[in-house]
Amino acid sequence: MITPDSALFDGGRRLPLVEDFYTIQGEGFHAGKPAYFIRLGGCDVGCRWCDAKYTWNPKLYPPVDVETIIERAAACPAQAIVITGGEPLLYPLGVLTETLRGRGLQLFLETSGTHPFSGVFDWVCLSPKRQQPPLEEAFARADELKVIVESEEDFAWAESNAARVRSGCMLYLQPEWSVAGRVMPAIVEYAKAHPRWNISIQTHKYMHIP
Repeated sequence: MITPDSALFDGGRRLPLVEDFYTIQGEGFHAGKPAYFIRLGGCDVGCRWCDAKYTWNPKLYPPVDVETIIERAAACPAQAIVITGGEPLLYPLGVLTETLRGRGLQLFLETSGTHPFSGVFDWVCLSPKRQQPPLEEAFARADELKVIVESEEDFAWAESNAARVRSGCMLYLQPEWSVAGRVMPAIVEYAKAHPRWNISIQTHKYMHIP
């Protein structure tokens, strides 16, 4: 279990930055949208198929002053900022998000919902994981529910989470990349039979971009 040192991060004035970069959002509701990504280190969920395992250990990423992160993000042509990880809610995000919001930027969060919320966001993508389900508050905050599908058994898991989000939350089924060819036909048929669900694919991998 990761327990961030509050003194080390000075109430969110410093954060363990893995990388920040300008790219195109590849997944979910905002797929295709130019966005500046801020990726934080540290995750205690541990998905075996995670494509960002290099982020898991926050000790590999010394805390960076958030003003440095903010200045780079604000200088980007994109008006959309995606805060991701790892699991970004391990850290207090108020200073980072409130300052970026004050610069007139839109803020999107990608989270497993396993830790209490902090910060302000225009859009929250909740991606629940079986091994460590979201906290109750995450369901109320989600604008988008994105469930990763490895097999047809995951449809029941998807529905159990969909039953807990608020009305109007967008619902997405996304094939796990390594088995996408195998599970996609079942996902297509499920979405056709249950049309409140949409299908998300990792378009950035087809574009060969981060």
